[in-house]
Amino acid sequence: MPTTINKAENKFYVGESVKEPLAEITFVRSGGNRIVVDHTYVSDELRGQGIAGQLVEKVVEYARSEGKKIKPLCPYAKRKLEETPEYHDVLTD
Repeated sequence: MPTTINKAENKFYVGESVKEPLAEITFVRSGGNRIVVDHTYVSDELRGQGIAGQLVEKVVEYARSEGKKIKPLCPYAKRKLEETPEYHDVLTD
């Protein structure tokens, strides 16, 4: 069953509550054409299901649709973006 990923202001998340998500990736806008991914979280119950990777994919899709680049401060997001050649078009430092 595919996981439903919701969008809120400056984040994508999984779960019923935006304030207490089961998983989330957060970002801030930086300058005119950049977003900074600063945090990725996945609860114990969802770990190992590829949720964090799906959250990174959502941020990549969002960045592309907005014409923005991603500066990943979050270590997980940084590694995922660097290791995935299809994401290099949105990666910046």
